[in-house]
Amino acid sequence: MGFWKTWFSASEPIATSKTTPFEEYTVDTVGNSSGVRDASTQEARIVFSTERDIDLYELEELCDAVGWSRRPLRKVKKAIEHSFLVASMWQVRGNKRRLIGFARATSDHAFNATIWDVVVHPEFQSKGLGKALMKYVLKKLRSEEISNVTLFADPHVVDFYRTLGFMSDPEGIKGMFWYPQ
Repeated sequence: MGFWKTWFSASEPIATSKTTPFEEYTVDTVGNSSGVRDASTQEARIVFSTERDIDLYELEELCDAVGWSRRPLRKVKKAIEHSFLVASMWQVRGNKRRLIGFARATSDHAFNATIWDVVVHPEFQSKGLGKALMKYVLKKLRSEEISNVTLFADPHVVDFYRTLGFMSDPEGIKGMFWYPQ
């Protein structure tokens, strides 16, 4: 557990309050790929939410945008309903909002949680928003006193998670998997 104590005892304070439905993170010119501000457009805000009322079709579009294979919506709905934590990230411009990020976690509600389905729309990648989403998820899990957080990562994103402090088998534990034949 030494690894997790160092990760969460850093200088950033961790809120211990219960999950709130919306938290705002303001980003200058988000969604403006040219980096030039257009006076006719409203400034975008990034909002994080733990509200579970997510349009499954909008989530499917987000997953399509990163090239994930489609999953049955009834199963996605069930996975969300049975998750310990569901976090979404929205671009808000005026009264319009767009789902640009998503993650969820399952848990034993005491010690352990596993993060699943972390996705950030390609237009919003490499802007620090994936990192912000993960920090948001970790903050929420720590506020529930979850001390052991795991995740599964595709090989091309392992380095991203390493920058957040995740490591492969931090205490030499070897994971095992069972798949139906």
